[in-house]
Amino acid sequence: LADYTGVEDQPSVPQEFTLGQNYPNPFNPTTTIGYTVPSGQVKLEVYNVMGQKVRTLVDKAVIAGAYHAEWDATDQSGSLVSGGVYFYKLQSDAGVQVKKMILQK
Repeated sequence: LADYTGVEDQPSVPQEFTLGQNYPNPFNPTTTIGYTVPSGQVKLEVYNVMGQKVRTLVDKAVIAGAYHAEWDATDQSGSLVSGGVYFYKLQSDAGVQVKKMILQK
């Protein structure tokens, strides 16, 4: 007889902080942004090339995990923005990451 000792697999809890490239990119009219964060406060914002904040997509406390947010090419007031280059920034206690995306009109 064999003696088996096992350890039950525990679901992994992400401790990483990553910001994925939006998809599709270029996009029109919507795009999805994926990110993985440890537990804590998270903020995901979109900026234009002048550095002006266009829209806050996420601003809340989360548990560790993988998430995604959609942007429908509108600003904070719900108006459609013009085509061009935009940047999205993910902030948490774990750090800050920024990536570029292109809205085609």
